[in-house]
Amino acid sequence: MRNFDVLVLGAGAAGMMAAIEAGKRGRSVLVVDHARAPGEKIRISGGGRCNFTNTNTRPDRFISQNPKFAVSALSRYTPQRFIDLVRSYGIAFHEKTLGQLFCDGSSVQIVNLLTSEMAKAGVGLELGVEIETVDKTADGFHVRLSTGDIVSQSLVIATGGKSIPKMGATGLGYRIAEQFGLTVTETRPALVPLTFEPRILERLAPLSGIAVDATVTANTKTFREAMLFTHRGLSGPAILQISSYWREGDAIAVGLLPDLDVAAMLRAARRDTPRSALQTVLAAHLPKRLAQMLAEDIALPGMIGDASDKKLASVAEALTIWTLKPTGSEGYRTAEVTLGGVDTAGLNSATMEARNVPGLFVIGEVVDVTGWLGGYNFQWAWASGWAAGQVA
Repeated sequence: MRNFDVLVLGAGAAGMMAAIEAGKRGRSVLVVDHARAPGEKIRISGGGRCNFTNTNTRPDRFISQNPKFAVSALSRYTPQRFIDLVRSYGIAFHEKTLGQLFCDGSSVQIVNLLTSEMAKAGVGLELGVEIETVDKTADGFHVRLSTGDIVSQSLVIATGGKSIPKMGATGLGYRIAEQFGLTVTETRPALVPLTFEPRILERLAPLSGIAVDATVTANTKTFREAMLFTHRGLSGPAILQISSYWREGDAIAVGLLPDLDVAAMLRAARRDTPRSALQTVLAAHLPKRLAQMLAEDIALPGMIGDASDKKLASVAEALTIWTLKPTGSEGYRTAEVTLGGVDTAGLNSATMEARNVPGLFVIGEVVDVTGWLGGYNFQWAWASGWAAGQVA
């Protein structure tokens, strides 16, 4: 049986950060993971370039039953602190849009940064390890691994959520938390494409591959980013963002041509090109296939020059509040993160320690804190891992 001050379950972003910080304090630390390589979700993120933080990070970009819970960690470990770490390793990066920072090169650079920092701090890393049982002892924790038993003073749950099961994601962290009396809120796929019934999908499928700038609204929340038509439904940043707020049975409202006064554009077309069909007018501003489908659905009779103000207003409304009702999402298979998780009511926001289980820490995606698309979830991983590492 081996003994460590800190045992971290999970070699993802949050787990490695917590291990680094604990190791810097002189604690003996071991990180274990069932995967064959550390930081697998880091490696695939951002199209292989890792959107490692967002300079616009603030609490209102995160979803939780307690919106204030993330404030402490995020305010103490800011995006600038991780940016400084990235720069110290000479990793080139750029802002893509909306404060999103990506590596110029491979996301593996971020994984290597973290493993290098762990090595400097004397942290042990063991991969391909299964977690069999976890028990509380008088002095800490007894964890049975497939490679043998470990005793530790502190135990950090950093096992992530349920998203992308083909990479080995499971609900293990939730089960361990519940074993120790922590409550787990409802979990569901987030930052995920939305799917539709066959009748709607038949109309949308020919548009597969087309991307447009759009606003997407659900449950009073609106995002403006790119929207992508796929053979399964809708995706793209705007849809991934709204998926965290959408619920089954809800409709979404898509606003096309967000930079245009659509009603004014239609009136101008009636004045300047009265003999044009609606499809022709729309094709001047939208991809041709999309313009054709919308014109067919709106079914404006005759030429645009024949349309009344009232009729043009209804066409404008159809384009700016295009209502669609998804039937579901693509699920955890493609979801970037898991919404919900370990209830923050049972955790100390400053340390991430369980209030009723001394020495037990819960960090990262497994906690009921979920960020928007665009590097926010990595920043939560860095911040929550850093907070736990100061005391674990």
